[in-house]
Amino acid sequence: MNYLEILDDVKTHVEHLFQTRGDEQLVYHNLNHTEHVIKHAVEIGNHYQLSDRDFFIVQCASWFHDVGYLDGRDQHEKKGAEAAAIFLRALEVNEETIQEVQGCIMATKMPQSPKNLLQQIVCDADLYHLGSEDFKDRNKLMRKETMAVCNKEIDKNLWRLGTLQLLESHHYHTQYCIGKLSARKLDTIRTLKTQIQEAFNLNEPTPAVLEMPQQKSASKDKKKKEEKDARPEKGIETMFRITSNNHQRLSDMADNKAHIMISINSIILSVVLSVLLRKLEDNEHLILPTVTLLLICLVTMVFSILATRPSVPPGRFTPEEVLEKKPNLLFFGNFYRMSLRDYNDAMEKMMENRDYLYGSLIKDIYAQGIVLGRKYRLLRIAYNVFMFGIIVSVLGFIIAVAFEM
Repeated sequence: MNYLEILDDVKTHVEHLFQTRGDEQLVYHNLNHTEHVIKHAVEIGNHYQLSDRDFFIVQCASWFHDVGYLDGRDQHEKKGAEAAAIFLRALEVNEETIQEVQGCIMATKMPQSPKNLLQQIVCDADLYHLGSEDFKDRNKLMRKETMAVCNKEIDKNLWRLGTLQLLESHHYHTQYCIGKLSARKLDTIRTLKTQIQEAFNLNEPTPAVLEMPQQKSASKDKKKKEEKDARPEKGIETMFRITSNNHQRLSDMADNKAHIMISINSIILSVVLSVLLRKLEDNEHLILPTVTLLLICLVTMVFSILATRPSVPPGRFTPEEVLEKKPNLLFFGNFYRMSLRDYNDAMEKMMENRDYLYGSLIKDIYAQGIVLGRKYRLLRIAYNVFMFGIIVSVLGFIIAVAFEM
C-alpha cells in the first residue's frame, strides 16, 4: 500500500471540503487548525519513530478529526470518523487500518480517552496549543467561534474561568508532550488564576465565581499533578541514560579485569603443571611453595569466574504482577520465556503509566548496581588473593632454596 499517495489524496479531499463547505463562523475549527494538528502529530510521531503504517493512521486521523464540524458541532467526532471511513474504503484501504483511524478520531472526544500510543499522539496534537506559545491567540479564536455559533456574548472573565477549568482537567498523554508542554501550560494556569482573582476583586463576583473557593481542594490535587507533569522530563531521561551507560561501562571493565586474572592464572597453572611438577621428585624442598602457588592460582580463578558467571532469573511474569507494577520489563531475565504478545501487552501498560515506567527504570539501575557490587566484591577478593598469594609463594620459594643451600 502506497501510504504517501493515499495521504496526498486525503489532504486534497479534506482541503476541498473546508474550502467548499467551510462556515465563516468556524474561525477556530477550520483548515488552519487541522494543518496545525497535522504539523504537531508529525512532530510527536517523529519522536516515537513510528512505522509508515502508524504514521499514515495518525496523519489520516488528524486530517479528518474536525471534518464533522462542517455538518454541525453535535457528535462531530463520530461524523468525522464516518467521513474518513467512507473516503478510505473508496481508496481500498483495509478495514483494520480504517478502524484504527476511526479510533484515533473518536479518542479526541472530550474528555479524551486514548487507549494506545497512536490515539495519544492524535489527542495531544489536537490540544497541543494548550501548552504552546500561541495559546492566547488560539483561545481568542475559540471564544470568537463559540460566541458566533451560540449567537451570544460571553463575558471575558467567565470565559477565562471556563478555560481555567479546561486546563486544570486536561493532561497530556504522551511523555514527549508532558515533558515539552506541561511547564508552559502550568504558567498559563497561574496567569489565568491571577487575572480572574484581580477581576473578582474589582467587581462583584458572579455565581460562577463563587464556585471557585469550593473547588480549591480539588484544584490543589490537580495543581500537584500539573507540577508533577512539569518535571524536567528530558533531564530525568538523560540522568537514567547516563547512569545506565556508566553502569554498563563499569560492568565491561569488571569483566575485562576478571578475564585478565583468569588468563594470567591459567598461564601460571599451565607452566607449573607442565614444567615444575616434573622436577619436584628431585627438588622436594620446592613442594610446599609449589602447592601454595597452585592453590593461590586456583582460588583466584574461582573468584574471577564467579564474578563473571551469569545469573538468569525464571524469565516469566503474570498479568497480576504487571497490574501490581512488580516485574521490571526492561531486564531480559524477567521476560525471555514470555510470548511476544504477553510482553507487548505488559509494555504498553507500563508505557501508559509514567510511575510504572520510571519505577522500572529505577529498578533496572538498582539491579545493575547490585550486580556491579557483587562483581567488584568478588574481583577484589580475587586480586587480594593473587597479590598476597604471589608474595607468599615467592617468599616460600626463596626460603626453600635458601634452606636447601
